[in-house]
Amino acid sequence: MRSYQAIIERYIQKFGDGPVDQVTPEQILSFLNRLTEGNKPYTKRIRFSQLSSFFNFVRNNIDPELRNPCDRPMIRKLYRERVPLRWKIIEKETIDEIIFRTTKVRNRLILELMARGGMRIGEVLKLRLGDLQDRKLVLREPKSGKEYEFVFIPQKVADRLREYAFQVCNAPSDRIFPISYEAARIMVIKSGKLVGVKLRPHDLRRHSATYASRSGVPIEIISKVILRHANLSTTQRYLGTISDVEAIRWIENIYG
Repeated sequence: MRSYQAIIERYIQKFGDGPVDQVTPEQILSFLNRLTEGNKPYTKRIRFSQLSSFFNFVRNNIDPELRNPCDRPMIRKLYRERVPLRWKIIEKETIDEIIFRTTKVRNRLILELMARGGMRIGEVLKLRLGDLQDRKLVLREPKSGKEYEFVFIPQKVADRLREYAFQVCNAPSDRIFPISYEAARIMVIKSGKLVGVKLRPHDLRRHSATYASRSGVPIEIISKVILRHANLSTTQRYLGTISDVEAIRWIENIYG
């Protein structure tokens, strides 16, 4: 509601003195361009959607003859929704090889927390000794805006993480992995190069979702427990496409 209120207040400042049905598409385009100058494409699309929703509300509830000035090909093209990317998912055997060939305990744990626990790299780096609760990790001030969230990890990973944490931490508030984001990102890239693949930190999180999906885990569990997304549509964009070889293998497993 606050985000809608902000753009409506800006609209009123600009066009509040005239009838709503007299605002032209050209005026709206100029207004949106100034309003979203310097913003990222996603933010621009949100502002366009909010303003378009306002005009639709007026049409549906006050003036059925109103023509939405946002509903023009020129404006829709500039602020259209970007086609969702379909990520290339790295297969489990490759991820396992990357992890097993990483000899440094700290680096291997970071990789496993993303690949086995679905964690974002920033979440891994913020972990503190006091956040460990056996196979459950506490995420404080997560991306969702909640006070905290929980991550569940395999017992073997939890045991090695706890052993390592007690070696490097002296107090519950100490970070387990006190390195920068850039250092962690470079480590992930180098780990991928060892097996000849281009690896980015978020590829490991996507792998955790896709592997769970292909193992038969319900998408609701993947979304709410592994990835901790607010809605299923976000989770579906994480899941990789199925190759012909894999499709045939699944059909053979079921009916062969």
